Amino acid sequence: MTDLQVDPALRAFVADELLAGVDFDPEWFWSTCAALHERFAGRTEELLARRDELQERIDAWHREHGGGDDESFVDAYEAFLTDIGYLLPPASPQVHVSHVDAEIAEIPGPQLVVPSTVPRYALNAANARWGSLFDAFYGTDVLPLDHELEQGYDERRGAQVIAEADRLLDELFPLATGSHADATAYRVQDGALVVETQEGDTGLADPGQFAGHRSGSDGGGDDDGHTAAVRAVLLRRNGLHVELTIDPEHRVGRQHHAHVADVALESAVTTIVDFEDSVATVDGPDKAEAYRTWLGLMTGTLTSTFEKGGETVERKVNGDRRYTAPDGSELTLPGRSLLLVRNVGHHMRTDAVRTADGAPIAEGVLDALVSATAALYDLRGLGRYSNSRAGSVYIVKPKQHGPDEVALTVELFAAVEEALGLEPTTLKIGIMDEEKRTSLNLEACIAQAQDRVIFVNTGFLDRTGDEIHTDLEAGPVVRKNDMKTTPWLLAYEDRNVDVALRAGFVGQAQVGKGMWAKPAAMREMLETKGAQPEGGANTAWVPSPTAATLHALHYLRTDVLARQRELAGRETDRRELLRMPLLTGELTDDEKRHELETNAQSILGYVVRWVGLGIGCSTVPDLAGVGLMEDRATLRISSQLIANWLHHGLTDEAQVRETFARMAALVDEQNANEPGYEPMAKDLDNSPSFQAALDLVFTGRSEPNGYTERALTTWRQKAKAS
Repeated sequence: MTDLQVDPALRAFVADELLAGVDFDPEWFWSTCAALHERFAGRTEELLARRDELQERIDAWHREHGGGDDESFVDAYEAFLTDIGYLLPPASPQVHVSHVDAEIAEIPGPQLVVPSTVPRYALNAANARWGSLFDAFYGTDVLPLDHELEQGYDERRGAQVIAEADRLLDELFPLATGSHADATAYRVQDGALVVETQEGDTGLADPGQFAGHRSGSDGGGDDDGHTAAVRAVLLRRNGLHVELTIDPEHRVGRQHHAHVADVALESAVTTIVDFEDSVATVDGPDKAEAYRTWLGLMTGTLTSTFEKGGETVERKVNGDRRYTAPDGSELTLPGRSLLLVRNVGHHMRTDAVRTADGAPIAEGVLDALVSATAALYDLRGLGRYSNSRAGSVYIVKPKQHGPDEVALTVELFAAVEEALGLEPTTLKIGIMDEEKRTSLNLEACIAQAQDRVIFVNTGFLDRTGDEIHTDLEAGPVVRKNDMKTTPWLLAYEDRNVDVALRAGFVGQAQVGKGMWAKPAAMREMLETKGAQPEGGANTAWVPSPTAATLHALHYLRTDVLARQRELAGRETDRRELLRMPLLTGELTDDEKRHELETNAQSILGYVVRWVGLGIGCSTVPDLAGVGLMEDRATLRISSQLIANWLHHGLTDEAQVRETFARMAALVDEQNANEPGYEPMAKDLDNSPSFQAALDLVFTGRSEPNGYTERALTTWRQKAKAS
């Protein structure tokens, strides 16, 4: 038996659950884990030391030369970064990835990221492959509400929803004549969709948009060929499907002019089950909980029971959806998102497993081994449903700095494949482009994984935090909201697309964009997030299943693959990434005070849930009470910005402490109704959450890469112990 010291909860999970249905025993598993740690931990430490060395040299250079964004400065900075090996010559990768599912290679659409520690949310996300457009319109701010809703179903609101759905159907699936608003019935005749209106029968302007239908009550096939009552009409545009669900007995169907009870959109095409930024896993029981969710999704047995509206609800994994295609054959569509899993970064260690001498092992090694072992249930067809029909496992790897770290991940994945007896390149990699050294050397990073890479995604929040930390000695940075329009950030978003397209991602991999952070602001999201598919992104992150359904409208409107062909010749100059987001001119005392309050409140609002309640991602009210989706990436920005301003004298320690104390009282008030919440302001000196927040700021300058995990984990462990 291996000499590893394994937390009892994690050991029991591996023996009793993870390995229960596969032909490996616990002794083999932990021996393999120990061997992988021994093989990769040393090289990982060398690469982490290289990060620190480069940052020290950059800091020293900025102390001598300052910072800037003019051409002469960029010339000097570029030469320096090249000289120290931070900036590498551009590579010319050409990806060739096999066994990639259509959801990644061919179907642009929204992507959810969900914490693995909450099974209910994970099931919601997995089942968000299909979402109700009627519900999304009815329950959000997309449509203006000019009256107080009646309890139950409000027909006035329902009429508003039906009218907007008709307008969208006319835009996306126009009829040969007339409008969907004129429809009195939908039927299928001789393999074609017929729309009945008071003016006579019509059909789709493009008959090819009709993808199938469902008749009768058995969930698939016709009752009598072509004349049975149609229960669902399936339409298709830009690779996505839309179902008109027809039910004259439904309360909405009774109101609808053609008895359409709902319009269901294919929504979250892919979902990332997250072991990283959206969770608070600091020990063995936490890790076992996270792993259990991923395993349950791979086996299809995950369930969650909870109280909702005074009733007990059980949620489980959805099955597939069956239709009759226009040619009469059976058509089956997935009922679930294609699931990816995000492991932790190379810098993470876990106390859940220790070596014989008590050192925590590399958490990324454990994550990779568990992720792949759980996926054996899917790869071997042992689960209730299929996840990857192409036979791959999709692992997102965050916080990698440059091509050497990507190469390390590739080697780790190959070693896991060998240990589990998997075919080479079964484990695919999603590269988060969220660190400056990766952004500048993105071509070389892709080259290291060109037979495995299935996405590059702009994690602009972490990327901003890394920008602030990398430039920390160069000068004071601009305010947080002003960062969004700085030249480097705009170039970063464009260049990510350009590099991926030149590398041959079309038809093989995703080009991704980051999260919409305002879960309640769906109208604003609809008005703005369409720029991401227009900008060539196959996918972009959304904060909820409802947001996925609404964001799907952007992909129905925009033919992303056509846009990628149009953008294929563009080349954004990587020198633009060297233009630093530094303040020019003076800020007033009020502007500095407001920025300090904004970031302090944001830090406390997130940390108090992470440390005090073990919630890794949540909607945190801002100063004005607007709910913003917060995770460790947003925390990294806020803590690094205050650390930067402290270092350059825009604020001082006394003002920071005073501001945090005032904001603690506000955050306490905002969380007063949160079950289990421990207020900070009543005893700031003994509040683990408050002390964690100060730790993040006052050590931000020296914290490697400005990461937040050390402080959060330390204070969460103290909170759990007490």
